[in-house]
Parts: sequence; structure tokens; C-alpha cells
Amino acid sequence: MLGGAGILLGVAAVPAQAAEVSYKTECIPPAASGLDPVEGTTKVEITAPATAKVGDEIEVVWKFVQAASKNPDLIVLPKDSVKPAGTLKASGAQTADIAMEGPQKNPEIPKGGDMVLSDMTGKVKLTTAGDVTLTPDAYTITAYSTDTKCTPQEAVPAAATIKVTAAEGGSTTSGGSTSGGTTTSGGTATGGDTGGTTSGGSTTGGSTTGGGTTSGGSTSGGSTSGGDDGQTDFAGKTVATSFACTSPGPAKIDSSATINAKKNGGSYDLTVKTAKGVMNSPAPLPAGALKPSMVITVGGDDSGSLKVEGPANKDALNTGDPVSLGDMTGTYKPGADGKATLSPGDLTIVVTLSAGSDPITIPCKATKTAVSLELDVQKQSGGVSGATTSGSGSSSGSSSSSSSSGGGLAETGANDHGGLRALGFVAGTAILLGGAVFVFLPHRRVR
Repeated sequence: MLGGAGILLGVAAVPAQAAEVSYKTECIPPAASGLDPVEGTTKVEITAPATAKVGDEIEVVWKFVQAASKNPDLIVLPKDSVKPAGTLKASGAQTADIAMEGPQKNPEIPKGGDMVLSDMTGKVKLTTAGDVTLTPDAYTITAYSTDTKCTPQEAVPAAATIKVTAAEGGSTTSGGSTSGGTTTSGGTATGGDTGGTTSGGSTTGGSTTGGGTTSGGSTSGGSTSGGDDGQTDFAGKTVATSFACTSPGPAKIDSSATINAKKNGGSYDLTVKTAKGVMNSPAPLPAGALKPSMVITVGGDDSGSLKVEGPANKDALNTGDPVSLGDMTGTYKPGADGKATLSPGDLTIVVTLSAGSDPITIPCKATKTAVSLELDVQKQSGGVSGATTSGSGSSSGSSSSSSSSGGGLAETGANDHGGLRALGFVAGTAILLGGAVFVFLPHRRVR
């Protein structure tokens, strides 16, 4: 076999041919980004055997000489965070769509740097004698399970021709059936080993909140917090939670949360613990990349909400490492007398991939929750009653994916008007939990 490009499988080695072609390309960022399509020029080199025989299965290599984009001055793309897939068309004596796919392997791509994509390979079984031409077609760039789709905007010249001869002593037939290699263009799985296929389909099955239910909230010994009995620590119970995140976040996150309180004068210092190790990192993440916050809903005789916040991840994470959100803390100041209930509410993750990059905020709406803690409280001046706070943390720079900076490809240098923002921003936004990005491990429990 020939090393590198141009491999003929199952037969003796033959000369390989490599040819470069270029074509105008339109790339469409993910719908959630709200960005317009951008045109650029794709340059690829296709390497394939020069000759082969009917019945041979050959491997073809697609090398990106130039992708239709540059990484913008928006964010650094981490090492091994980008994955290409595409379609190579066979025509002439045999017609087939050859699925091409490259590994999730790239160097760190700096802001404004050239987009570096791995070589893609694909296989096709030759069925008919004659000249078979190979022409590059559409391709998809996947970063953390969000796709930017690029399609030719002009007729693309053939990049290679394979002269296929009849097998020795065999007939030439094999009635025009297309080659086996046609299966999907691999638009495809992302995130390497992270099993990105899960999330998508599972909508948040109508499980509306159910949150207001008392769900036995009277447990937790929260009664009699009033101070006369000297009790200062109040342990909440662990409740099941589900969240629906704004695209390009995951469709659904299933987890659990516990709200504990410590009396501090007339107020209560809260600590919220979520299930630990319920997700795996899809790629290397720096220390400080993920910072959580949550809205705590106040009910019972009091009403309103308050915000708790957690620290960013202290240590850098490697691909596949379990990821846990830090304990979130905040202060509850009662705004009424009586029994107050505390329930987990909306979750927010702020993502910052590198020093100096804009933070990206992803909101996740609570779709299932329950009362974790009940307290006997006394009204305090300036208490929470009737007040609400935003769990999305307005302090963070680039709001959620619903804003115009949202989750597309990194802005590209294609042509003069730039525009294509997908890969960089996605590298930030899709670092969230659950489904398409992290693998949810339901057996893990809150610590």
C-alpha cells in the first residue's frame, strides 16, 4: 500500500494522483445565530489511485488547502475542537456519493488565524469498468455539535480520474448499482467520543413545572427557623430538576439540586448543590471556563426570587473528564412572616474560553423542579417579598444564543464582508451541559 494519500485496498499498490481544485462556496451558520450566509473560496486537494479494477475498494483523501473562512478576532479555538465531514461525488462509469470524514483534530487556532481542518477520508467500491471522476461537493464544519454547512456556488471541476478496468477473468457487469460508500455525508456526529447523538430529539416532554408543588417540602426540619430555638443550620432535601436550554444549548438537562441554609441574623446564607459529575468534557477546557448561577424561587408566605452564583471550574479539563458545577451561594432576606419555601429555578452558565475573550451566557429554563427547603421566617427590611432577580446574570458580556452574537461559526475572513461567525462562538456556547455536548450520566448523585 502507498503511505499517506492514494491508497488502493486489497490489491497491489498503484500510482496515486493528486489534484487541487477551488470553487466558490456559500457557508450557512447555525440557524440559532441569526447570521446571514457568507461566500468564500474553498481549495481542496483530492488524492486517489490512478488505476484500479472492478471489485476493488479504494480510499480517497480530501485535503483542505484553504477553507472558506478564517477564525475571527472573537475567540481562540481550542486544540482538537473542530471536525469536518463532506461528500465527494463519483461520476462517469460509476455514480456514487462518497461520504468523507475527518478526525476532530486541529491545532489551537488563534483569533484571526487561518481555519485549519483535518484531512478527510472515504472509501468506495468500484463496480464498473471505465473512467470514474471524483469531484468535491458540500462539506460541514462541526464545532461542539453545532454545524456550519458549506455548499458549492458554481460548477466544481473534477479533481481526479480513476481508470477502472475489468477484473481478470470476470465480466464487466455489476449493473450500475451505486457504490456502497454512499451513506450519509456524515454531517455528523461531533465531539469525538462524546456521543453527541443523544440530545437532539428528546424534547422536554411536556413536564411543565410541577414546581409549585409542596413535594413534601416540610421535610428538611425547616420548620422553626425563627431563632428562639437556637437552630442555625437547615438542610434541604434533594429534588429532581430538568432544564431546557436556549439553542444552541442542549434540548434537555436532567439533574438534581439541594438547597441548604444557614441563619445569619434575620437572613439566610444559601448553598445550592447540584448533581456532581453528570457530564463529560467534550474537549480540553481551561480553568475558569464555566461559571454557573441559578435563580431560587421563593414561595409560601413569602414570594419572589433571588440569585445564587458558583465559582468557575478551578482546574483545566481534558476531553472526557467528568464535569461538575461548583456549589452556588447567595443570601435570602425574608420579605414576609410565616413559612417560606425555596425551590431551584432557572440555571445559567457563563462560558469564557480564553483570557480576554467575551463571556457567553447560556440560559436554561427550569421545566421540572420542587420545593427543596421550607423555613419559618420573619420579615426583614428590604426583604425579597415580591422582588425578582434575573438568573441570566446581566453582568456577562455576550448574552445568550438568542442575541445577535449567537452560536454560529466564528466570523470568517471570507471576501471583504466577513460575517461567518460560527466556529469560534460555538466553541464557547456549546460547552454547556447534557445532550449534544456532554454525556449525561444519570447514575451520579449529588454529593
